[in-house]
Amino acid sequence: MQIILLENILNLGNIGDKVKVKDGYGRNYLLKQGKALRFNKANLELVNKKKDELNKKNTEVKNKFKEIAKLVNNKTFAFSKESKENGELYGSIKPKEISNIIKDQVKADVSPSQIVLKENLNKLGSFKVELNFHSEVKATITIKIVKIQSS
Repeated sequence: MQIILLENILNLGNIGDKVKVKDGYGRNYLLKQGKALRFNKANLELVNKKKDELNKKNTEVKNKFKEIAKLVNNKTFAFSKESKENGELYGSIKPKEISNIIKDQVKADVSPSQIVLKENLNKLGSFKVELNFHSEVKATITIKIVKIQSS
């Protein structure tokens, strides 16, 4: 499927680029989320006319995410969890939990889909987690998992 991007998308392209994507990704994500239009002459002309407006909107979104990135970058968030004798947790920490703790502690809105987990957070210790806000804005946080002290 060929589409025209309406915003900059990491590893895919920039506003106004004509790209080829798999049908499911194009239909179920890019078109549904309003991030792209199907490629045809009418849509290409429409995007070319609106390119300045789209770039301005993209810059506003990027600046908003830069502010959030400044708030959370290089911060450490601690979780107290029950664990087995060998340090493994009963379950793992999910992006939703990380999103909630960031919202509680620094009042920043980070959606779970912006949290990139390179490994399962299922044992005690410290882990670096990347937050991908925008194709040009990233932040790194540390997740520290400690054992709940039982009384």
